[in-house]
This record gives sequence, structure tokens and C-alpha cells, in this order.
Amino acid sequence: MELQVVREYLALGLRIDRVLPGVVDAYTGPPALRSEVAAEPVPDPGDLRLRAAELRRAVADADLSAPRREFLTAQLVAMETTCARLAGAPIGFVAEVEACFQTTVELGDPDVYAQAHRQLRRLLPGIGSLRRKVARYRTGEEIPKERIADCVRLLSADLSARTARRFGLPAGESVEYEIVDNRAWSGFNSYLGDYRSRVSLNVAQGHRVSTLAHLIAHEAYPGHHTEHCHKEAGAIRRDGQWEQSMFVLNTPQCLIAEGLAELGVQAAVGAHWGGWAAELVAAAGVSVDGELLEAVDLATATLQRVRQDAMLMLHDRRADEEDVVGFLSRWLLVPEFRAYRLLPFLTDPLWRSYTTTYVEGSRLVRRWLAAGGPGQPSVRYSRLVDEPLVPAALRAELTATASSRS
Repeated sequence: MELQVVREYLALGLRIDRVLPGVVDAYTGPPALRSEVAAEPVPDPGDLRLRAAELRRAVADADLSAPRREFLTAQLVAMETTCARLAGAPIGFVAEVEACFQTTVELGDPDVYAQAHRQLRRLLPGIGSLRRKVARYRTGEEIPKERIADCVRLLSADLSARTARRFGLPAGESVEYEIVDNRAWSGFNSYLGDYRSRVSLNVAQGHRVSTLAHLIAHEAYPGHHTEHCHKEAGAIRRDGQWEQSMFVLNTPQCLIAEGLAELGVQAAVGAHWGGWAAELVAAAGVSVDGELLEAVDLATATLQRVRQDAMLMLHDRRADEEDVVGFLSRWLLVPEFRAYRLLPFLTDPLWRSYTTTYVEGSRLVRRWLAAGGPGQPSVRYSRLVDEPLVPAALRAELTATASSRS
């Protein structure tokens, strides 16, 4: 490893993981360093906060390229903030989110959500209330549990081939899928190194065609698995940027990673993906209206922000959980028992602010991809999976682009 400051950055992340298990989502760095940290006493988060600040100052003087300094500085600000929270320092929730993800969050507009509801009412067939229409629609595109594995295989194989052609994949890469139950999330990528991932799919609430297609693209091709593979092959093995061998939750790298993964289907298939999904799952004996899938997905895109609102209500506005459940049920058009199932993710000490990465990450990445002009989204998407970009870097490019066109 070329620089002591990078080694210390990796050690800091591993030490924070001792205090808040799971915060290091993936680590493929030197095994000896992980063993060394594992043998240490559990550190004090206040000491780790001071160490993060020291490392941030050291990075400013390190012999690193500007993008690497920007990446490490942004990461260390977030890690320092996490350590401060763990040490009991008084940090406002919105300020915490801003420090961790380089983004400012605020409550959404209920009028926008109401407009999405009106659009759904026009789109969905049948009679009755909107909630009943949505329930019938969701039931209609639900995949029988015994056919989920076949649908996963078909979607993954096709997305893998498309990703290889469009963005490239290293030889020997692979994804292993496992079915799990009763987790706080719908899917999870565990990157194992050497171009291998294990993707866990939660079937507690079943899976629908639209959500499964997005989920495979998000977790595997061209989402998290693809990004990990590209960074291992390029940034780490070729360029020696060992800081990329550790993925730390609640940091700016998460907002970019989740943003690109949320747009995975569009990146691999294109804007009109409904017919593609319908044709693939038909081979597994599942019949859906591809055009309707696509139209409903587009109409409900703005409702993604409802979950971020719920996060802010809980942790910034100190709202009662019952009120939050009612809010989620109303705007997401789900029964209250399903709204309750969203609470563990929103209240977990590790994941409580993570919803922002999906909401603000996809909004930022979508704007940045579009700003490149016709024919450029694929080129820009390749940059996201290859380069250590942070949200501030994307915003700076957006500002520069806007200035050059004015």
C-alpha cells in the first residue's frame, strides 16, 4: 500500500465497525489489517472522532491526486460525524445527513404526491377507490414464490449480458443469489472480492415483476456488483487506490452508489423497459402488462420521497410513530401493516438516515446523466462505476455545464 494515510483510513473504518457493526459494508483490503484491528480492544468513539479529524488534515498534505483527496476528505467528514454521534455529541439530524451524504434534505410537497395519485387513478383500470385499484394492480403483478427463483435467473442473465456489452465486466465475475426472509430490506449485495458477490433477496413481502427487475439491476447488473467489480479491476488493482477496497455506510460514496444502482434498469435496458421485463418473466410463466408496469413506475417515481419525509418526521420533527405510519400508508397507498414494516429500516441506528441515498442519490445522478446530452448517459454511467466521484463533484460539473450553456 503506497501511503500510510490510506492505510490509516482503512483502519479507521474497521475500528468504527467495531463500535457500530455493519458500518463497513464491504472490505477487500489487506487481510492482515482487518485481523490486526479485530484483535484490538473495542475503541472509544470519541477517540475515533479525533482520529478522523487528524486524518482529514493529513489527507490535505498527502501526495494524492485531487479526486482522491476530495474522496477521502468527504469520507472522513462523514466518518467523523458518525463517531461524534456515537460519542453522544449533539448533532441535528439534518446537519448529520448533510455531513454524511453531502446533501441537504427537506420535507417534500404533498401536492406533488397528490398529483401522482391522480395520475395513478387515470392509469389503473377498474372501479373503486385508488387504494383498491393499486392493491389489485400490485396483486396482479406479484410473482408466485415458487417462480421467483426462475425470474431471478432470467432477469440476471439478460442484465448481465447487457451490462457486459455496454459497460464491460471482468472475466470470471459472478453473482450468487440467496432467498432470505424477515429482513429490514428487500435486497442486499455482499461483495466478497475477486469479482464475486452474494445477493440476498428478501421474500417476506413477496416480489412483483417491476420491483424484482429493478432489484436485480440495483444489486447486481449494472448496479452494486458491477461497480465493485470495476473499482476492484481499475481503481484498486490497476491504479493502487486502496481506499476503494472499503465501502463505508453513511458516507458520500453511498449516495453515488445507490443513485447509480437505482437507475440500473434504465442504464442497461433503456427508458422503455416494461416490455423487456414482461417478455422475460413470461418464460417463467408470469404474465404482466409491460407498458402498464412502465407507466405506473414513472407515475410513482415522485412518491419515493415519501420515505425520506417519514425519516425526517421521525428523527428531525420527533413525530409519533403512529403518525408516521399513517403518513406512509396514505401516500404510498399501502395497508398500515405494510407501513409498519418500513419502520425497522427507518429507526435502525445504522440505517436510519440511509433512505436519503436512494432518494437524493437517484435525483442527483439522473440530473447529471442527462446533463451530458444525447448519447452521453452510458459514457457518464461508466464514469460512475469506474471513478471515485462524490456528490459535490457531480454538482460542480452540473454548475459548470449550466454556466457554459448560458
